[in-house]
Amino acid sequence: MARNRASDLHQTADTIERQLREIRDIIRRPLEGEFARGQLTAPQTSVMQAIFHSQGMSLKDLCRRVGLAHSTTSGIVDRLAARGLLERKPSTTDRRFTIIDATPVVRDFMAKQAPRLLAQPLVTALKRATAAEVRLIIDGLETLHRVLCVLHD
Repeated sequence: MARNRASDLHQTADTIERQLREIRDIIRRPLEGEFARGQLTAPQTSVMQAIFHSQGMSLKDLCRRVGLAHSTTSGIVDRLAARGLLERKPSTTDRRFTIIDATPVVRDFMAKQAPRLLAQPLVTALKRATAAEVRLIIDGLETLHRVLCVLHD
């Protein structure tokens, strides 16, 4: 009996994880479409995301973060800098080193356009949902959040 319960819980956990992943993918689709229009390769997208979320970093740290060789990462940074997406700045702590950072255009896009693109699928879906469905969604997410947070307290 306990074995069936454990099996059921694992199946439920797998279902929840799969659905959350699918929801995340749906939510990110418009933003991914913008990245695709920018003709960024997967490694370039990884570099851009690492830089953006770090507020700038050294080439050595970037290589470690994206798991690519120094020469590969440096070439990616050079190509992205040539397109006006990244820039190299002298380090404020050691002028011998440079910090790679997103350009103001990229920071502006991520601050203003990306949140709108990410919200678009949810807003569209919520417009189609009834008030009762919206309440069920919120209640379910709040419950999941609460029971997950217990694990980290």
